[in-house]
Amino acid sequence: MDSVEKTPDRNEQKSRKFLKSLIRKQPQELLLVIGTGVSAAVAPGIPALCSWRSCIEAVIEAAEQLEVLHPWDVAEFRRKVTKDRDLLVVAHDLIRKMSPRTGDTKPNFFQDCLMEIFDNLEPHIQNPLVLQSILSLMERGTMVLTTNYDNLLELFGQQRNKPMESLDLKDKTRVLQWARGHMRYGVLHIHGLYTDPCGMVLDPSGYKDVTQDPEVMEVFQNLYRTKSFLFVGCGETLRDQIFQALFLYSVPNKVELEHYMVVLKESEDHFFKQQADMLLHGIKVVSYGDCFDDFPGYVQELATQICKQRSPDADRVDSTTLLGNACQDCAKRKLEENGLEVEKKLRQSDDAGGS
Repeated sequence: MDSVEKTPDRNEQKSRKFLKSLIRKQPQELLLVIGTGVSAAVAPGIPALCSWRSCIEAVIEAAEQLEVLHPWDVAEFRRKVTKDRDLLVVAHDLIRKMSPRTGDTKPNFFQDCLMEIFDNLEPHIQNPLVLQSILSLMERGTMVLTTNYDNLLELFGQQRNKPMESLDLKDKTRVLQWARGHMRYGVLHIHGLYTDPCGMVLDPSGYKDVTQDPEVMEVFQNLYRTKSFLFVGCGETLRDQIFQALFLYSVPNKVELEHYMVVLKESEDHFFKQQADMLLHGIKVVSYGDCFDDFPGYVQELATQICKQRSPDADRVDSTTLLGNACQDCAKRKLEENGLEVEKKLRQSDDAGGS
C-alpha cells in the first residue's frame, strides 16, 4: 500500500511565511512596539491584560471595589466601554475622573486601581515563549517600546539576570539615552508604568514638555525615519494619541518608510483593507494566522529568522548569552590555532636555514 504524505494545513503554511524584507533586517535595525496582545499571550489568566477593553473594565471593577469612583460614574463608564467605539477616549476620561481636577497625575486613584489588577504579575507568567523571543532580539540590539502599563518583559528578563530597565517619557535624560541606543535592556513605556504615578499618561497635553522639546522630538523622529518599527500584539496603537504625537504625525513622507505590523486575520476583507490603509503610513501589515493561538509560535519563528542575520558587531554580543560565550570561545580557539600555525612555520623556517 502506498504511503500517504500528510499535506500541511493551508493556514499553517500561510502562518509560517515571512516577508524577506523583514527577516533580512539586522536586529539592531528594528524597534519593537509591544501591545496588549503580547501580555495576553504571556499571562492569559489576567483578563485586564487581554485587551484595552478588558483593561478598562478591570479598572472600573477595581474602582468600584475600592470605592474611589461614584456609583453613577461606575455605571456610566460601564455603558461607555460597552457602546463607545473609541476606547482610548474612554480610558483618558476614566483616568481624568480619578485624578486631581488640576490635571496633574499625582496623586491619583487610577494608579491604585492598576496596582490592584497588575500587582504580583510574576507568578502569572504561563507562556513565556513570546517574552523569550523579544529578549533574544533585545540581546542583539533591537529597541523596545510599549503602550502597556505592565512590566512582564522586565520581570522575565530579570529572572534571567538581564539588567532590565523601565522608563517613561518624564525622564528626559534616560529617554535620550534609550533613543540613542545606549540602554540595551531598556523598555520605554509611553503611557507610563503602573508602579510609577508620576509617569502616568492623561493625554498628549500631559506630555507637552516632551512634544515641545526639540531635542527629544528630533531623536524620536529620527528613530521613525531610520529604524523599522515592528508592531507586535498591537491593535489600537496607531490610533493612540501619544504614539501619534511622538511619531506618526511628526514625520512627513511616511510612504517612504518601511515598518511592519503583525496582526490577526479575522476576515479577509478587513485584513486586505487594513493592508492598503497602513501602506499610506509606510507600514506593511502581515498576518500571523486567523487564530490567536498561532501568535506565540509565529513570533518565536520570526525572531529566530531575524536573529540568524549576521550582525556587523556580532563580536560584541552580550557575553552573558550562550551565543556570546560561543563567539568568545571560537575567537579564543582561532587565536590559539593561528599561534600554533605561526610557531610551526617559524620552526620550519629555522630547520630550512640550518640545513
